[in-house]
Amino acid sequence: MATHKSAIKRYKQSLRNQARNRAVKTRLKNVIKDVRLAVQQQDKDAAAQALRTATSLLDKASTKGVIHWKNAARKISRLARSVGSIE
Repeated sequence: MATHKSAIKRYKQSLRNQARNRAVKTRLKNVIKDVRLAVQQQDKDAAAQALRTATSLLDKASTKGVIHWKNAARKISRLARSVGSIE
């Protein structure tokens, strides 16, 4: 455990950030799963709505630095392509 006051503060901050990042990543996994499920069931309206939610959350996560912006762009692109493939 850290002994300097500044190191203790940084440790506490890292725990807070870790908890926030874990929550955001879990939420991302769930919304991506929702999009893929809607695509699998060929439900275009539900897939489009889920894609909007996923795009928003992915952009927000990349802006906050939880995930890399290129990772977010790749996921959005692939999800959009799969939603577009529904006839």
